[in-house]
Amino acid sequence: MMQTKITIIGAGAAGLFCAGLLGQKGYDVTVVDNGKKTGRKILMSGGGKCNFTNLNIESVNYLSQNPHFCKSALKRFTQWDFIQLVNQYHIAYHEKDHGQLFCDNSAQDIVDMLVNECQKGSVKFKLQTQVENIESYNQQFKLHTSQGVIESDKVIVATGGLSMPALGMTSIGYKIAEKFAIPVVPVKAGLVPFTLHKPLLDVLSTLSGIAIPVEVSNTKMSFKENLLFTHRGLSGPAILQISSYWQAGEPIIINLLPDWSFAVQFQPLLENNRKQTLKNCLGQILPKRLVDVLIQLNIIPDLPVKQLNSKQQQALYQALSQWCITPNGTEGYRTAEVTLGGVSTDALSSKTMQAKTQPNLYFIGEVVDVSGWLGGYNFQWAWSSAFACAEAIDL
Repeated sequence: MMQTKITIIGAGAAGLFCAGLLGQKGYDVTVVDNGKKTGRKILMSGGGKCNFTNLNIESVNYLSQNPHFCKSALKRFTQWDFIQLVNQYHIAYHEKDHGQLFCDNSAQDIVDMLVNECQKGSVKFKLQTQVENIESYNQQFKLHTSQGVIESDKVIVATGGLSMPALGMTSIGYKIAEKFAIPVVPVKAGLVPFTLHKPLLDVLSTLSGIAIPVEVSNTKMSFKENLLFTHRGLSGPAILQISSYWQAGEPIIINLLPDWSFAVQFQPLLENNRKQTLKNCLGQILPKRLVDVLIQLNIIPDLPVKQLNSKQQQALYQALSQWCITPNGTEGYRTAEVTLGGVSTDALSSKTMQAKTQPNLYFIGEVVDVSGWLGGYNFQWAWSSAFACAEAIDL
C-alpha cells in the first residue's frame, strides 16, 4: 500500500500544472495516469504546436450551465500569468488569428516545462495505472488501482473528458463524481466536425480540401472564420466553434459572403459583369468548384448576369448569404477537441474547485462543466482551475 498526501488523477494539462504548483509548496504529490507518458493531449494539440492560451480570455468564451463559475479562476490566474511562465522557460511562440498563441517549435516544449515544474516539487508519477475504485473514510481516500492501493488525504480529479479516445481518455472522472453523488451534466462532443445526410454529402464531398471564409450561425451564436469541406462533411474553425452550440436536428446558416453587403459590393459586381455568365462572375469571388456545386444544388441559377433583374439579384445575394444546411450529426468524440458538460459547477466551489459535499475531493480542467471556444481557451481553463485548486489547498 502506498501513502501520499495528495493524489492527482490525470497527467494532462490541468493535472500536471496543479501537481507542479502543489509539489513546490512542499506537499507530497503523486500523479496517477493510465497512459505511458504525460501530456498526451497537449502533444496532439494545435497540430503539434500547442495553442496554449489566448490573448483575449473572457468568461463569454466558455460554455457552462453556470456561465459565471469560471470567472473566479480565470481572474486569479490569467493568460498573462501563464505567458510569464512560458517566458521563464524561454519557449518561443507566435500569435495567430484571434489572439491564439502557439509554440514555434513543438508542443513538447510545454510538456517539458510542466514536467520540469513537477520535478522541482519532487512530484511522483504512477503511469500505466488504472484507477478502478475509490473509497472515502474519515475524510481521506483509498484508491484501488491496477498497481495497488493508494491512501491519500486529498484527491484531485483531472481526468479530462471523452474527446480523442485514442489517447486513452475515459469516463473515470464522471464515475468518481457519481460515486460521491456529485451530479454530472450530460456530456457530448464539442468543437467537432459535422457529418451530412446523403445526397448532400455526395455533392459536397467533391469539394473536399477547399477552405473558404464564412460566417456560420444558428439561433444562439455566430462565428466568422474558415469553413473546410471534407469527404465526411463540414469542418474548419467556424464549424468547430458553432458545433458546441448546435443541437441535433437544428439547421445552421452559412454566409458565403461574410464581408459583403448587397449595395456596396455585390450589386456593383453584377453590374460590372453583365456580359458574363453568373457562373464566371461568381467565380471571381468564390471557388469555381463551389459555384458549380451551388448551381447543381439549385441554390443559384445558371444564367447570364444580364438576365437578372434587381429583385433576382437581391434573391441571389440572400441565397449566398443564408445557405441553410441541416447536419446529419457530428463526428463524435473521435475527432472532438473537447467534451461539453461534465461535473456540475453547482456542486463545486468556484474559488477552490472542491466538491461542496465531499471534503478533500477536487475537480479541475475539462472534467468540469466548463468548455471553451477553439483557440487556447480550454488550456487556459486547465491552468486557471489548477491554480485555483492548488492555491486553496493547505495541509
